[in-house]
Amino acid sequence: MNNSIRRFLKQRFTFDSTLLKINSIQTDMIKIILMKNYILCFIISLGFVTVSIAQNSKTKIVIADKIIAVVGDKIILKSDIDNSITDMDRQKIEIPANARCMMLEQAMGIKALVLQAEKDSLPVTDEEVETIIDNRIRGFISQFGSKDELEKVAGKTIYQLKEDFREPIREQELAKAMRNKVVDNVRITPKEVNEYFIKIPTDSLFLYESEVEISQILSYPKAQRDAEEYCIQQLKEFKEQIESGKKDFATLVSIYTQDPGSKETGGQYDVNRYSKEMDPVWLGKVFTLKPGQVSNPFKTKFGYHIMQLVSRAGDDASVRHLLMVPQVTSFEIKDGLNKFDSIRAKLITGIIDFGAAVAKYSDDEASRFTAGQITGKDGSTYVTIDQLDKDIIFMLKDLKVGQYSQPTEYVDERGRKGVRMVYLKTRTTPHRENLKDDYDRISQRALELKKNETLERWFNKKIVMYHILIDDEFKSCPEMAKWILGTSATKN
Repeated sequence: MNNSIRRFLKQRFTFDSTLLKINSIQTDMIKIILMKNYILCFIISLGFVTVSIAQNSKTKIVIADKIIAVVGDKIILKSDIDNSITDMDRQKIEIPANARCMMLEQAMGIKALVLQAEKDSLPVTDEEVETIIDNRIRGFISQFGSKDELEKVAGKTIYQLKEDFREPIREQELAKAMRNKVVDNVRITPKEVNEYFIKIPTDSLFLYESEVEISQILSYPKAQRDAEEYCIQQLKEFKEQIESGKKDFATLVSIYTQDPGSKETGGQYDVNRYSKEMDPVWLGKVFTLKPGQVSNPFKTKFGYHIMQLVSRAGDDASVRHLLMVPQVTSFEIKDGLNKFDSIRAKLITGIIDFGAAVAKYSDDEASRFTAGQITGKDGSTYVTIDQLDKDIIFMLKDLKVGQYSQPTEYVDERGRKGVRMVYLKTRTTPHRENLKDDYDRISQRALELKKNETLERWFNKKIVMYHILIDDEFKSCPEMAKWILGTSATKN
């Protein structure tokens, strides 16, 4: 079981980024990507797998893997392809009949991109690689519940997992950089978009639900000083209880913390000194503590914390923290609503536009520099009603396109109280895809197709420059034709 889960973890490590991209593209684009896009399915070489089999009271070592292709000095293993297909099945992604052939073609494409990226000395820094690894390790820790559980399931320490993934992730980033370089100057014209669209059979055009484009201004009124003092005093008492042994840090977290992301794990996080995902004040505090030490209360943009260093190894550390957020009263909320009433009046009279109002008044960092735009899970500016929280749906109920909602009280996922106002930019009715309403989405698909065609032409020119070997099992794949021609050209 451990070997199976271990392979799953390793394959997921590269495949998660692929899923995010595939899930964000609609059905016909998925087919294009699976067939053409060499960068989306990252196949990672994970080494030979040996299996011990007891037979006649003797243990024999059976090689359960083999090299099935070579591009330059890069090898591709049978397990790379098998693991990719297994993971697609696990993630409920439709698997084409010729999936093994396509996966091998994609894997060879990745290796070719890496070779050229190394030749062109494209920059991929150790810091970039470490950041990606740290983010994915955190994702796995969140998925399995704790660092200890992840290490138990994987059969390796976090340090060993990072070492296993470092070179594959580096190759992934090199391949992305090389692809971007190849297609960087590819552009699409309106004429090309139209030509692409008219080739789509009518019965293959998408049917869209009603969608909206909306933006918001969010503000979190500041709590009174006495509320802040209360939090500080509470945290001081917790610190004393922990240090005296009367209370356990994790137990206090389970009762009092207002950080939902760590409530179930005793407030624990595994972090790296150079992480760009964490609040810099919070992260800086981590590396001022000694193992077991509990910090004094300190403030970040999220509220007030105490922190205990669990362990540290170089630039990596495990910590526990407890967050308390000063409570905002109805008086602060009322002041916030009055302020937003004034902003709304300025918007209606045209004294200020919505983007400028967001930049000046919004406290939402996620949308502050995008004019308050709310996006869907796939990054699209068009969202369906089911992607919005129930409070926004209520605010949109009687709103017409171009109008601003009344300011309303708001409570975010952390329990922070605030005030917000939304602007309804557009609203579509259910319809079949057309150029008038869906030009941006159609043009994006047409552009991706053109980029893939450009990339394929690049491969056709480069293949003859590489030393290529393909296992006999795959030589009959139609996808291997150009690689076999490349092999022949190299020999000649």
